[in-house]
Amino acid sequence: MKTEKKYHEIEFTWPAGFYSDGINTGMRQDRPDLGWLYSKVPATAAGVYTTNKVCAAPTILTKKTVTQSQKLQAVVMNSVFANSCTGLQGEKDVALEQKLVAEKLNISPALVGVASTGLIGAYLPMEKITAGISKLQGKKTDTVTKAVMTTDTRSKKISVSFKLGEHVCTMTGFAKGSGMIHPNMATMLAFITTDAAISPVTLQTLISELADETFNQITVDGDTSTNDMVLVLANGLAQNTEITSSSPELATFKAAFHHILAFLAQSIAADGEGATKLVEVNVTGASSTQDGKKIAKAIVGSSLVKAALFGDDPNWGRVMSTIGATDATFDPQNITIKLNDILVVDHSLAAEFDKETAGNSLKGSKVTIDVDLHDGKAKGQAWGCDLTYGYVKINAAYHS
Repeated sequence: MKTEKKYHEIEFTWPAGFYSDGINTGMRQDRPDLGWLYSKVPATAAGVYTTNKVCAAPTILTKKTVTQSQKLQAVVMNSVFANSCTGLQGEKDVALEQKLVAEKLNISPALVGVASTGLIGAYLPMEKITAGISKLQGKKTDTVTKAVMTTDTRSKKISVSFKLGEHVCTMTGFAKGSGMIHPNMATMLAFITTDAAISPVTLQTLISELADETFNQITVDGDTSTNDMVLVLANGLAQNTEITSSSPELATFKAAFHHILAFLAQSIAADGEGATKLVEVNVTGASSTQDGKKIAKAIVGSSLVKAALFGDDPNWGRVMSTIGATDATFDPQNITIKLNDILVVDHSLAAEFDKETAGNSLKGSKVTIDVDLHDGKAKGQAWGCDLTYGYVKINAAYHS
């Protein structure tokens, strides 16, 4: 019997009380480069942040702000310049951004988060950013989703609705990310907003848990960024009873939240720099969830596997060798592998399959690799993309 979904995807819209804007300030020519989102009331906030030891000024400030107050009312964000490795000047600039937004909205600076993405080592053009902040408005458009794009080819956004008791709630998320993608929690910028009411501790627990299952299970190129974060703001304007860890409605909220994060994570993987296909790896029969996740992520991160998939080559030997290179526990003589549902390895021996048929199946926009370790009941899942000539071209042309 099929379980009814507890959420429904809807047309992109902001939850009650949330507004945004995105404008061009001249930092680049082709699209918006500065944006914000804000709530008309302070929102419960939680986040996860880059693990890179070289952490950018906006990320440090926002993490400190959210940790101290567990509240945010606004987030200002820019592309083009990362404000990373910018020393004391970078700290001053990010504090000024926080102050300018606070003054414009007549709120405390302690309720303002800041996010940046782009070139490392360059100072922010504060004249342009200051002028830009003064022009930002409160709209219900999606232009902010474009303001944070760097090498992304498209904006990544989603909205869902769900009911908590008798109250209809909305949750909306957007993200940027295309290159420098390889967590743990160093993947991109992502922002999730909802009008549901939820306690700060419960929200932080959920984002930490679900980011580990979604954003921390994608990889594009194995490089870890200095700036990245996932923030979630819940302003409670749907008027539901506040969700806590013991609330019966927690499962509904969690299902919607997981769907948002998984959608954004897969969208980032599919839009990897130069990518032509999304790669999904599903591991079953693992002795532990940690081992399942580890093997899945190793496969989507293997340059040899990624290159083979770009060439539509069902080279299962590269998958096997990648599995064997991990420190996971499994029986190397008892592995089964399928490529797009075609059995290619049966208990660690080559299965008979038509290579032309298998190769043709890899020409689509998504490749699914299923691995059964026959060693337990745990699972793991990860997403990535193929490795193409385009990836080298994009990054060779990205000059400081």
